[in-house]
Amino acid sequence: MSFDLGRPFGPPNDAEFQRRVLSSALELLEVESGPVIVDFPDDEPATDGDQNGWACPINFSRPEQELTGSAVIAAALKNEFAQFAPWYDKAVEKHGRTTVGVSGLELDDMANLFGAMLDDALPPSPVEELPLADVVRLSAQDVKAYMTEAASAQPGDAGARQLAEWFWNETATGGIFKQLRDRCLASEDEAIKLLGIVLLVPTSQAA
Repeated sequence: MSFDLGRPFGPPNDAEFQRRVLSSALELLEVESGPVIVDFPDDEPATDGDQNGWACPINFSRPEQELTGSAVIAAALKNEFAQFAPWYDKAVEKHGRTTVGVSGLELDDMANLFGAMLDDALPPSPVEELPLADVVRLSAQDVKAYMTEAASAQPGDAGARQLAEWFWNETATGGIFKQLRDRCLASEDEAIKLLGIVLLVPTSQAA
């Protein structure tokens, strides 16, 4: 079967299921000839959120119109990040780890970067040793991880699909990322344009 994009071993925090997927993959190394394609036989385990529905307990008033201006956009992101800080801390305490941190930037710096990316001129890279496109991509990964890890710590057992639908369709951050995608697609910088094509917003959420 196919798993959600970016989750090749199945849903997060299900070590037993992930171990089974990994073991099945390693067993393919014992096949004497190839190439070999084998479907994993089981579906992802359903969560309570998959079966009963899930709604984020924090209610947001997502702007009906697109936000404009780098300062306004950065402020909206920082406000939303702050609302989720207690839940993110709970998630880290519960699981003893986080996937946030690949960009090396603080959340406020990422908010400022995304705001600046929506200005007429592209900003310089805030990380000297990395191109701007790489910093934007890694920062987007960090922000999505921060938001979904925080939301997963809230009441109810949210599945990956519920978290994705919530992030892209109910948060200001998801809406700003869609604006950023359009900005990248219009760029003459090929690396920035690639962000808009495949790396910022899933195809299923791009409309």
